Amino acid sequence: MHQLPTPDCQGFLPATHQVVLRYHQAWQQRRLDDILALYHPDIAYHDFLQNRVFHLAELRDYVQASLPQGVAERLEHCDRIRVDGDTAFIQYQLVLRGGQASFQSSEAITVRDGLIWQVREYATLQRGPAAASAAAAVASPLQKLGLSARQLGRMAEDLHSYFRQQQPYLQADCTLAAVAAATGYSRNQLSYLLNQVLGQSFYRYVNQARLQHVLDKLPTSGNVRVDELAFAAGFNSLSVFYRCFRDHTGLTPAAWLRRFPCGSAQTTSPPPPD
Repeated sequence: MHQLPTPDCQGFLPATHQVVLRYHQAWQQRRLDDILALYHPDIAYHDFLQNRVFHLAELRDYVQASLPQGVAERLEHCDRIRVDGDTAFIQYQLVLRGGQASFQSSEAITVRDGLIWQVREYATLQRGPAAASAAAAVASPLQKLGLSARQLGRMAEDLHSYFRQQQPYLQADCTLAAVAAATGYSRNQLSYLLNQVLGQSFYRYVNQARLQHVLDKLPTSGNVRVDELAFAAGFNSLSVFYRCFRDHTGLTPAAWLRRFPCGSAQTTSPPPPD
């Protein structure tokens, strides 16, 4: 998390601000035990995106699954902290990896006896390839899947990291079920992340990874045929490979090599036309 902005002074109680500031610093530094230590024994954590209420015994697993991971999540505060008596209000935007989607979130945090007694967290899907169709029905699926906005961010990074490090796409029979089992998520959770948040099917996600693998290999491929690189990257159909290559680069492999003979383009974004 970024450093929190200066609180609004209207209705400002230093004790409330200090507790909330320590709480969010603990989130920023990913200190699970320090976060839990700030919860009141009678804590009620309302996650309205999931339409669930968590109590103290359930919060360790919830918080642990929600902690930021790597640089995948970018948490941007949209306003200063506003304190009214024993309750602090904050607003922030949670941007998933690569800016592909974001959640607008706000929290009302109530302090009692120097501890956090109640959290009311609201989050809505703001933008992304499938945001328009997903926003209206986002709460119900997430309630069934047991996911919060922060957990979606972590899931996205887990998925990207697994593909980057383990390269499951190199197997022609790479399946959603196999990736779900390897990453520890359910098929339905990954399917929701891909389709409703990242705006692409699993098939498209896998082929994008395969294509980037080919693009990375092309400049140093020597006498290796492009067809061989495609099969080695997991493509099991040359027609699918050539269509994918053209869709994502705007060029054929031969034209791409003429334009980028030294591998100066390391992205699947289409280049400008000739």
